[in-house]
Amino acid sequence: MQRSTAVIYTLFFTGALAFVITHGGAKGRGAASAPADAGADAADAAASPATAAADDADAGSDAGAEGIVQERGPEPAGRSDAGVTLLSGEAPPSLPAEAPKKVRFGVVLIQYRGAQGAAPTARSKDAALALARELAEVAKTDFKAAIEKGDKGSTDDLGYIPRGVLEPAPEYELFSLSKGGVSGPVDTPRGFWIARRIE
Repeated sequence: MQRSTAVIYTLFFTGALAFVITHGGAKGRGAASAPADAGADAADAAASPATAAADDADAGSDAGAEGIVQERGPEPAGRSDAGVTLLSGEAPPSLPAEAPKKVRFGVVLIQYRGAQGAAPTARSKDAALALARELAEVAKTDFKAAIEKGDKGSTDDLGYIPRGVLEPAPEYELFSLSKGGVSGPVDTPRGFWIARRIE
């Protein structure tokens, strides 16, 4: 009995050892490891050497013959300021001290080509803005009707969100509203938002 148990354990150990040698795990495949006190950036870089090589290649350094270069498509026009500026083109002012720390809200979403999650066949940004202005007027008196005319992702209650999560423009618009208030259109990376503050 002891002999058969010893043989089984030996076979199991040998199989496990062979598996580790042939598959090698992350370190056996040449992945770098970051020291424990190196911080999150070092750990991210160590966890993704292909990304680091691609970043080096993008920065103009030689990634080597075996370096992986990720192709990036052209950046959609006009997306650099989405969520950063108000529709007027100005940077949003700072929130007042009495602004809430978190709010509960709903949103009408109007997407356009180039926005995150939008289909390539989505409406133009100008057409989206015209629709957003129209729906903002509807939303002031009947938010649910505006939601029905908005794009997928529109909802009357997204729940609570704390300050510091959204981009500056939608955060300013949302956290400046009084309870029950409805914003005008605000550009975000996801498309135009019309927000209603619930609480």
